[in-house]
Amino acid sequence: MKKLLCTVALSLMLVNLNAQEKIQDTIKTQTLDEVLVKSIRVDTDSPITHSNVDKEELAKTNLGQDIPVLLNYLPSVVTTSDAGAGIGYTYIRVRGSDASRVNITINGIPYNDSESQGTFWVNMPDFASSIENLQLQRGVGTSTNGSGSFGASLNILSDGVSDNAFSEIGIAGGSFNSQKYNVKFSTGLLNDHFEVSGRLSKITSDGYIDRASSDLKSYFLQGAFINDNTLIKALVFGGKEKTYQAWYGIDAETLEIDRTYNPAGIYTDDDGNVKFYDNETDNYSQDHYQLFWNQKINNNWTTNLGLNYTYGRGYYEQYKEGEDFEFYDFEPIEIGGEVINTTDLIRRRWLDNDFYVINANANYVKKII
Repeated sequence: MKKLLCTVALSLMLVNLNAQEKIQDTIKTQTLDEVLVKSIRVDTDSPITHSNVDKEELAKTNLGQDIPVLLNYLPSVVTTSDAGAGIGYTYIRVRGSDASRVNITINGIPYNDSESQGTFWVNMPDFASSIENLQLQRGVGTSTNGSGSFGASLNILSDGVSDNAFSEIGIAGGSFNSQKYNVKFSTGLLNDHFEVSGRLSKITSDGYIDRASSDLKSYFLQGAFINDNTLIKALVFGGKEKTYQAWYGIDAETLEIDRTYNPAGIYTDDDGNVKFYDNETDNYSQDHYQLFWNQKINNNWTTNLGLNYTYGRGYYEQYKEGEDFEFYDFEPIEIGGEVINTTDLIRRRWLDNDFYVINANANYVKKII
């Protein structure tokens, strides 16, 4: 399936003369990165309830868990985790609205699934290690990306351009055999104009729930050109996940006697023994390609053009007992006068998608005398 989203936005801002000099400086250095999200972010004095979180604050708790879990302390936010450890499939609710009503953008590009409007953070493991800052707007905010913004908007800005070269290695571990390994680097500004930076990550966990294991890998690579008036960035990032299915619920009675019980993959062998299929897994890869051109035209105008292509593909595998032949378009089999029309089988359900986005924004700042 192929999806194309094209949005054009124009934002106008009137400012006090006394603040004009400060705003001109801000637009010039503007960390022109900020132009990527300027049209969908709000300021401190905005009537929209919001929270800003920068990379230093995220780093304090970033031990490998997904972004929803790292934001669990924000007002009106409730998060859940299939595996119970915050690694693997995780979800966010804001003011009671589920993920299909929480609009997510990365550098101004919509991230919500274009069909379900849900957000699958498991496809971007350790992306929190490549975030410059983010803003969570509670309630209807400034997002222009459709019904997904009814409950909240979460606008993420990926790593900015680093002036200085660096390299780092991160290792973390915790309960349920949870482990995180990553490496990051930046060349710093070369010839005062060019920078290349990147990250590789691997996260594994057994999970709190039975067999709720996760094996996650991700990458982030960015090239940038910058001068006083121009910022051009090319980004490639993505992830590959293999998680044992743990998204089925249990009743209250089972919860009382076995809190970690996971019914996924259950079957009965020929001797009547209850067993669990060892490869009842979800397998998915997702790659994002983004290109941005941010331009300061003069002291009043800045523009941004953003292009995005997302390629996703994968499958989940299941053990199915007593499946009807008819459902799979199989012909019944007759053996010794007995007609066989059901069978146990292992099936894979595949998905692949292509998602294209074009964003164009213009921001106008006008002084008031």
